[in-house]
Amino acid sequence: MTHRILILGGTTEARQLAGKLAARADLSITLSLAGRTESPVAQGVPVRTGGFGGADGLAAYLMETGIDLLIDATHPYAAQISANAAQAARVAGVPILALRRLGWEPVEGDRWTLVDTFGDAAQALGPAPRRVFLALGRQEVAAFEAAPQHHYLIRSVDPIEPALAVPDAVYLLARGPFCETDERALLEKHRIDVVVSKNSGGEATYGKIAAARALGIDVVLVRRPALPDVPAAETVEALAAMVDHFL
Repeated sequence: MTHRILILGGTTEARQLAGKLAARADLSITLSLAGRTESPVAQGVPVRTGGFGGADGLAAYLMETGIDLLIDATHPYAAQISANAAQAARVAGVPILALRRLGWEPVEGDRWTLVDTFGDAAQALGPAPRRVFLALGRQEVAAFEAAPQHHYLIRSVDPIEPALAVPDAVYLLARGPFCETDERALLEKHRIDVVVSKNSGGEATYGKIAAARALGIDVVLVRRPALPDVPAAETVEALAAMVDHFL
């Protein structure tokens, strides 16, 4: 008998997990992407793009398509999607698992300021003009229009449109992973004195954090949002092992 699994994706781990599970003959995998990235990386399994219409829409989809297991492998900051997933699983009576990579922990030499929101991050930069590296998604950079006195270097996978309503911003299009050596060169070239980042966890984007530490640069780190309490694993391997148990 084939078990149908829906993976809510958008992370490298979601893609890896989909590939790992798709290799099994007894599983039928669908990967769902929110559609925020204009040219997502090829996935290797059937992909569904776009939203579901909140928790109710997702619950209806789970029931209509006979999904046996829902896996939330969205980004740690996609709190609304995770909340909808937990709610939809409850309503549809479908088991749910979450893939939640560990956040970064400060080590000696890190100069972190921890804040709760992107608005708080903009405020934490202070009144005096600074040279700021915004390593954030295009959803989050708008909060920094409230602090137009700074020079911004803004890196994103897709173009920031419309551009930020600030007088001094440089845009850089790039897709990770980013290694520490390259990040250090970037920070030095643009004479950056503060980095703003999410606590994404994982290796792919840690380079900027390590580079900032090496250069003695401040980092404003936006804490992770609260996520629903569902059975979770920290790695692709651990989650793949849990799938058997739940099916």
